[in-house]
Amino acid sequence: MPPAVPQPVAAQLTRAAIFLVVTIKSEPECDAIVRGLCGDLAALLRAVGFRDLEGRLSCVMGFGSDAWDRWFGTPKPKDLHPFREIRGQHHAVATPGDILFHIRSRRMDLCFELATQIMARLGGAVATSDEVQGFKYFDNRDLIGFVDGTENPVDQAAVEATVIGAEDAAFAGGSYVIVQKYLHDLNRWNELPVEMQEKIIGRTKLSDIELDDAVKPTSAHSALTTIVENGEELKIVRDNMPFGDAGKGEFGTYFIGYARSPQRIEQMLVNMFVGRPPGNYDRLLDFSRAVTGTLFFVPSATLLEDVATREAAASAAGPSPNDIDDAPKPKMPPSDGSLGIGSLKGDAGHE
Repeated sequence: MPPAVPQPVAAQLTRAAIFLVVTIKSEPECDAIVRGLCGDLAALLRAVGFRDLEGRLSCVMGFGSDAWDRWFGTPKPKDLHPFREIRGQHHAVATPGDILFHIRSRRMDLCFELATQIMARLGGAVATSDEVQGFKYFDNRDLIGFVDGTENPVDQAAVEATVIGAEDAAFAGGSYVIVQKYLHDLNRWNELPVEMQEKIIGRTKLSDIELDDAVKPTSAHSALTTIVENGEELKIVRDNMPFGDAGKGEFGTYFIGYARSPQRIEQMLVNMFVGRPPGNYDRLLDFSRAVTGTLFFVPSATLLEDVATREAAASAAGPSPNDIDDAPKPKMPPSDGSLGIGSLKGDAGHE
């Protein structure tokens, strides 16, 4: 079998994004609607993206742990579980979410159109848990005034940091993503001297140069989010976006981090909220509050399209004598690591 094609988790950063988190309603017919979208998402993306080929429109679709259990059962991606809330000096909350759509483009209108088409297809099958429209702020800065994402890996290094390989062969080509929405108290933050802000972040504000270890506090944000294992720094890909509502006085950052294992992001969050060592927490959290938190698995694009293909093949083949009374469910890859697409296309009744 050819290698699975990943979803665009390591796509180039863009100037606009929509983060859309939904929950699936309990009625059985809702499952079929969502499965249908899995197979048609690529076509929707092509239809909207063709309006501006230079707009770099992309979409990543991920599934929460409960949704995976409901739809797919076993096998299950080995590191997929509900987001674990963290209670330390501050609180990293866990919030509901069955499906994440991370829509990116150079143009917000393309993002908005694709999100509209997705929700039109889903209709009443889902309820929206959260929707955020993000934008690039000047030279890739957060609303607190610092450049965000400086240490992101690029090109092949980004793929190696985010895409699952032989460590979970049945789900090779997949990835994990954690999202959190942070709200900033900008009034209090802007009262701080720049020098104090720089020590909290660990970088200079104007030039975006990392502070020397001799002057950078061990509680600095950049220090606590650096994870080293066996002498190697474990990277993730962040595509954080500022968002806000000036009329409501709401200003924030939508954190989104992709990795081939969620454990490296979870360790960063423990370091931030509990501290390394405990008590030496991230002082940025004194000014930024996490109001959402969810973990998703991002199947490969190959596997995502196969969800609908398998359902259609199963329907065409008809029910077996042993499962006439059972509602059809999508089957997942066999445990030998293959996706099994060839057997489906060659013989709809053989899996």
